[in-house]
Amino acid sequence: LDSPRLDSADTAAAALDFGRIYHHKPAAILRPVDAEEIADFVRAAYVSSELFLTVAARGAGHSIYGQAQARAPDGVVVDMRSLRGIEIRKSEMNADVAAGELWADVLTESLKVGLAPRSWTDYLFLTVGGTLSNAGISGQTFRHGPQITNTLQMEIVTGTGELRNCSPTENEDLFYAAMGGLGQFGIITKARIILEPAPDRVRWVRIFYNDLQQFTTDQELIVTMNNSVDYLEGFVVLNNKAMHSWSVGFPTEKPLNESFVHGAGNQAYFCIEIAKYYKHHETAHMNKVMETVISKLSFIQSSIYSVEVSYFDFLNRVHVEELNLRSNGLWEVPHPWLNMFIPQAQIHHFISNLTKIIPRHAFNGPVLIYPLLRSKWNTNMSAVLPEDKNEIFYVVGLLRSADPHCSSGTSCMDKLLLQNQEIVEISTTMTELTNGAGAKQYLPYYTRESQWKNHFGSQWERFMQRKARYDPLNMLAPGQRILKRKKYNTSAYQ
Repeated sequence: LDSPRLDSADTAAAALDFGRIYHHKPAAILRPVDAEEIADFVRAAYVSSELFLTVAARGAGHSIYGQAQARAPDGVVVDMRSLRGIEIRKSEMNADVAAGELWADVLTESLKVGLAPRSWTDYLFLTVGGTLSNAGISGQTFRHGPQITNTLQMEIVTGTGELRNCSPTENEDLFYAAMGGLGQFGIITKARIILEPAPDRVRWVRIFYNDLQQFTTDQELIVTMNNSVDYLEGFVVLNNKAMHSWSVGFPTEKPLNESFVHGAGNQAYFCIEIAKYYKHHETAHMNKVMETVISKLSFIQSSIYSVEVSYFDFLNRVHVEELNLRSNGLWEVPHPWLNMFIPQAQIHHFISNLTKIIPRHAFNGPVLIYPLLRSKWNTNMSAVLPEDKNEIFYVVGLLRSADPHCSSGTSCMDKLLLQNQEIVEISTTMTELTNGAGAKQYLPYYTRESQWKNHFGSQWERFMQRKARYDPLNMLAPGQRILKRKKYNTSAYQ
């Protein structure tokens, strides 16, 4: 297990993530030169009868609750940013991408030949391997599915140290297991991503509502329209602070309606955000599509805001917000985020319960809410969806920021985490409207096996079978806190 790229001296960086809540230093950090080195290391750890190592793959460090951490004295973190390389296969309309590459760099490289991936995350400075280990969602997901369903094949190091290529036709069970598999079945080292012709421009529109029912009705109408928009998200404006910050990254020159600014302190508003992509010569068609879509919606008529931006600037919009927050010292703060997949029948109850648990005036950060379509997902993959089987379900993202002093163990952080826990417990057990099916966490965080069993639900048996097949010693991704590391068992390697 000796390697010149195994650093046991400077491990502090691996104990810090975007959440800034948990800080567990590993025994060492491995900075591999290639996938074979990861496989060699994992294989050596797997067969060792003396060491009981755990191995966590870390990308750009954007986990919230230490999911990519591994704790000393037996935990090793693999720095996936060491694996780089983007090969654009223009004629095949795909790209072979090392797992440590950022989606921002995939965009830059593919745009050079007029192509781009079609499914994204809101924030592009995440690694390819990191998002594929979860799902990868954004406003394009209703149309193209998550990033995991826009991936053709992968290279993976299993928990026994095997380096395998996999796809729907080769090692297909491993392929589907790793997609949204939370790093439990292998370390993704390379992925082949679907590309499409890149548009030139984007028409980007925000419209406001003061009625939750109409807001969700119009969102559901848009995602089920033919020849509709290319992107749809939505958010809830809970207070004046949220209303004032809504335009960061949205370069409109139209002033915000003052009635919203004053009214946001007394009631919640809801915003639908839509976008249509187009080539320069398609402007007339784009305008017609947008006019048709908007004419069918029942929003506050004085509240439409529209801009036209480059495709790159649209996809890079959250980075603009990041730079603004960094300049004000508000980026490197704790982020006790919570993301949920909510059954369609529960969404209004969820929002009502949310505002009972968290006072509207105290909420600091965006609340995303928008519908997804079940048919755009692949149930063979490990990503967990609500089990009610309805075509429409919602993603809700409570993207809260805490004060810099509100760190792990403080009373203020404990309060935020308890609020999250209450929201999860209510939404996952609120099943009377969905024949027993509750909500599911996206980017889940649990600490007990029983909670994970409830999370996976009907998929638990399949999860355990795949775990035994690909990581029989429970060595990988210990920060997910699903199963405890097993000691070496000779029968597991025969």
